[in-house]
Amino acid sequence: MILYDLLNRSGYRPLARTLYRMEIAGTERIPASGPCILVANHESIIDPWILGLATPRTVRYMAKAELWRPALVRVVMEGFGAFPVFRGSGAGVAMSRAGRLLTEGEVLGIFPQGTCIPYRRRPYMRGAARLALATGTRVVPVALVGTEQAWRPRRPKFGLPRIRVLVARPLEVVRQRPTLVAARELTRRIEEAIGELRRPYGEPKHAWIED
Repeated sequence: MILYDLLNRSGYRPLARTLYRMEIAGTERIPASGPCILVANHESIIDPWILGLATPRTVRYMAKAELWRPALVRVVMEGFGAFPVFRGSGAGVAMSRAGRLLTEGEVLGIFPQGTCIPYRRRPYMRGAARLALATGTRVVPVALVGTEQAWRPRRPKFGLPRIRVLVARPLEVVRQRPTLVAARELTRRIEEAIGELRRPYGEPKHAWIED
């Protein structure tokens, strides 16, 4: 995670806050130690860097394996401590690694919509909920507002659109078998918590939940 440390020492955090006129609220709700899963909506390619501003702790991200194909991107991903999720049966390997990291007290960052490609259906999938249930790890929903506009500004203007990082109350999760019903219910609660924070800013009330 060398790049993560270098980015922090470079002054990235105060620079990003100033550049995007950021409002970051509720950061005290993220545990200062111990395992937790930060779950956020996904609107832009810059979301991992923005979500990381919600806590001084290192956030370990799960990301699609396709990002590891270009050599330069692979070096960057590994330098930030990210790890790949392979489609199909290979997803179990990533989930096992995520479980080990949580056992070690790490913070995981997950975007359950899986993609930030615009103009397409982006349902909240159940992977984050299944992981939380299987490990009994608390989930901290985080709403990101304005990241899509910041990455794809609709019209030139002075300064960049404002970004908000809004942290909801943690959802305590009891360790149990991650059944379809339990995972759907926890995913619904996560989506509702994020939607509630985004709603005052004109964000969609709900996305779809993948069946």
